Amino acid sequence: MGNTYLRFLSIVQTLNGTVATHTALDEVSKKLLEVVALRHQQGQAMSVSEAMTMHQIASPATIHRKLSGLLQSGWIQQVFEGKNRRTKYLAPTAAADAYFAQMDEVIEKAIQQINSTQ
Repeated sequence: MGNTYLRFLSIVQTLNGTVATHTALDEVSKKLLEVVALRHQQGQAMSVSEAMTMHQIASPATIHRKLSGLLQSGWIQQVFEGKNRRTKYLAPTAAADAYFAQMDEVIEKAIQQINSTQ
């Protein structure tokens, strides 16, 4: 069985138990947050309209509801690019950046634990 992956999941669960604001996010919201952050990091900001077409994550109605929740909770923000004021783009906030920094630490800790047991 995948012991490395299971150890990683154990560490993530521990982290989720210590980060109260993050544990309130359901799986669909987490996935949307990850996609928004990844696209933003790659310099390809996602528009709200694009997000609504991600059928592999959820239905448009569910995506709209989850995006609203992420906005209200302070995980993402809507920004404009350039002079175009009609298109809103999604970007992670400082709270999301802090969460991803914590996840970096979890991954590093998991790697250290794996290396120490080999």
